[in-house]
Amino acid sequence: MEKQEAAQRLTEVMTKFTGYVGKHLPTDVQAKLKELSAREDKPLAKVVYQSMHDNQEAAARLNRPSCQDIGVIQYFITCGAKFPFIGELEGVLREATLRATREAPLRHNAVETFTEKNTGTNTGSRIPWMDWDIVPDSDECSIDVYMAGGGCSLPGAAKVLMPGQGYEGVNQFVFDVITSYGINACPPLLVGIGVSTSVETAARLSKKALFREVSSSNPHPDAAKMEKLLEDGLNKVGIGPQGLGGKASVMGVNIESSARHPSTIGVAVSTGCWAHRRGNIRFKSDLSYEIISHKGAAL
Repeated sequence: MEKQEAAQRLTEVMTKFTGYVGKHLPTDVQAKLKELSAREDKPLAKVVYQSMHDNQEAAARLNRPSCQDIGVIQYFITCGAKFPFIGELEGVLREATLRATREAPLRHNAVETFTEKNTGTNTGSRIPWMDWDIVPDSDECSIDVYMAGGGCSLPGAAKVLMPGQGYEGVNQFVFDVITSYGINACPPLLVGIGVSTSVETAARLSKKALFREVSSSNPHPDAAKMEKLLEDGLNKVGIGPQGLGGKASVMGVNIESSARHPSTIGVAVSTGCWAHRRGNIRFKSDLSYEIISHKGAAL
């Protein structure tokens, strides 16, 4: 396949998929909200969960975004070094964002810093943001589309702790962040936590944690234990759906980590709201693709 033809094909698919992510929650998030609703015994909380369900049904039926704030569009790309169209991807994803904004349509959310001018296209300086992981000896490409809303994912926080604060300090930081803005972030939240050596590495890992399935666990037993303890503790705060009280403050807690300098503990928190709009699509080298995040989805 010629590269120009491939770029057109990729742009067409990613335009449709980006728009689709804005209108349909991923399968795991839908299942988790249904589970939390069934567990709830507070009448007001049940009403809120029902309104969430009705909102998603209306979005699908009317082919409209499920939240008015489609956020800042971000792409997290895990691409094989042998994927034949890796050089075309940056231009493809920028064009796909512009076209999805016009065709879906999606609200205009890209404002140039300092000039304060809305571009009207959801593109701008370094927007859409693209984060890259290159995989040696692979010819496939996986792309996570994320719509980072202004009230939930974007107000993240990061800090470098002194080693004496230990993992208790990590827990305290997470609780301080979630309880300070959890209501405004449209709970129940998916909480992504990065534990690393500095603010920038922890922040990146906290965002990557949001792409794991809601009910997944970290493969390291101690990290998985911390995820469960944090989830249970945050739920006991009783924030509930939309901050109106209830059994669940969070959908889940996902931790991603790296090795770190012995004298620092970098920690960061990113959150996704109940309308956690993310999607994963995987391309083979012939540009056949599979949608992973939305079971049975068709573009």
